[in-house]
Amino acid sequence: MATADVGDFPLELTSFIDEWKEKPGSLIMILHKTQETFGFISRQAAEKLSRLTGIPLARIYGVITFYHFFKTTKPGKHKISVCLGTACYLKGGQDLIEEARSILGIAPDAVTEDGLFSIDPVRCVGCCGLAPVMTVGNDTYGKLTKDQLPEIIAKYQNA
Repeated sequence: MATADVGDFPLELTSFIDEWKEKPGSLIMILHKTQETFGFISRQAAEKLSRLTGIPLARIYGVITFYHFFKTTKPGKHKISVCLGTACYLKGGQDLIEEARSILGIAPDAVTEDGLFSIDPVRCVGCCGLAPVMTVGNDTYGKLTKDQLPEIIAKYQNA
């Protein structure tokens, strides 16, 4: 996932936008590709999408802010996702979020001062049998307790 300045969209992204912009319901696909490219959708990227697609900026922001998946701020280098699907929620998923935020000293939707970590609740990661589940990037941790979080977080602080 690149985190380049969005002033110049990569050719792959502009080609994707050109291919999709005339199709009905294309905005979600374009937003997904933009977030995949930059890691989030900045104001500058949203404005450029509006210019490239002809979709009003207000409509773009309406979609970005409606769906929790889309982020308007740059995530941490290590994105922590804690599942709050039914099984994970019932087995302490919310407690894991609160503990991780406490360990890292960050508020909801914030990033640590060093830019290393952000924490997001997610609806399901598809590992219900391992509840509660947390992912850090592509690594998945299941059957977690709050006591395990400091060691897991430390692994990424030192990476």
